Amino acid sequence: MTSPDLIVVGAGIVGLATAYRAHRQGRAVHVIDSADRPVGSSIQNFGHACFTGQADLIQDVGRSARAGWLEAAGDVGLWAEESGTYIPATTELEMQVLEEFAGHRGEGEVTLLSSESVAHAIGNPDLQAVGGAHLPLDVRVNPREAAPRLAAWLAKHGVEFTWNTHVTGVGDGVVATSRGDVRAGQVVVCPGYRLVELFPELAERHEVRVCTLAMSLIERPSRIPQGLGMLTGTSLTRYDGFAAMPSVPALRAELARREPELVSHIANLMVTGIDQGLLVGDSHAYSLSPEPFIDEDVAQLLLDKAMPLLGIARPTVKQRWLGRYADSPTTNLLLERPDSKTTVAVVTSGIGMTLSFGIAELVVEGGSVEGF
Repeated sequence: MTSPDLIVVGAGIVGLATAYRAHRQGRAVHVIDSADRPVGSSIQNFGHACFTGQADLIQDVGRSARAGWLEAAGDVGLWAEESGTYIPATTELEMQVLEEFAGHRGEGEVTLLSSESVAHAIGNPDLQAVGGAHLPLDVRVNPREAAPRLAAWLAKHGVEFTWNTHVTGVGDGVVATSRGDVRAGQVVVCPGYRLVELFPELAERHEVRVCTLAMSLIERPSRIPQGLGMLTGTSLTRYDGFAAMPSVPALRAELARREPELVSHIANLMVTGIDQGLLVGDSHAYSLSPEPFIDEDVAQLLLDKAMPLLGIARPTVKQRWLGRYADSPTTNLLLERPDSKTTVAVVTSGIGMTLSFGIAELVVEGGSVEGF
């Protein structure tokens, strides 16, 4: 093995975005991953780049991420639909939160919609909504193609990949692997929820655990746009940008009364479209060592709650799976430099796909985000 300028450990979307940023700077990059292709968290999600709903603190990173996604899409030939996000408000309180958010962020980021307009945008003329909002800056990508195609493009353009190789230790520019040691001037480690295997002290300090989520792929009626990105009232209590609005505590109480099952499963009910169908989810459960089983009652609950919003009476389910990603109750982003040659980057919430290219810029430029 040669000695590159940069080794990236982990070929998830954060690692690949870091490799892409570094490659664009003209650096010699080597990516190492334990699988033979991207098959982890980066292909298991909604592919919904929800920049607008993130906290005010991280909006600069979100703008960088958006630019990075569109640049990479142009280079690689990825589908990146600038269709934004639609949020139907099914109660007056949900609409109040959207109005507060629109007033806070401004017209360029949030457009309030009538009930008729949001129903038309979603493709369900019978939608029972009091109004809604559109977030025009959000982007849709296909999670099943984005990371694999980015990896293939990087390999074609000179980035070295070593697949099927376990990394057992990293420090001071040395990466110990199951195929021997590799050295580089800098090493970026993007292990996701496998952080505990390489840096157990960091994982324990930040209480990193695995979040599992029940998701489904269903057939998409032709009246529903392929590029649909739809959030719901539960999303307004989950994403930090919305959750900072003054009426959110009242909305949480309303949801606890109106949708107790969704709340008990920590649901973020949302739907996104890809060419294979509609992605529907998701619930959230947390464990250091989660079991692989999907509770059918939970999976069906999410479908039962989403279908009236879409106007689908009997969905045809094509796939179900249990997604997983790294989570921490204390931080959304773990960005640490344990020594002068090592950076550890793990998104510890469900926004890794969204912020990947922005985080990659922080990593390659030596930046940081405090308090996120």
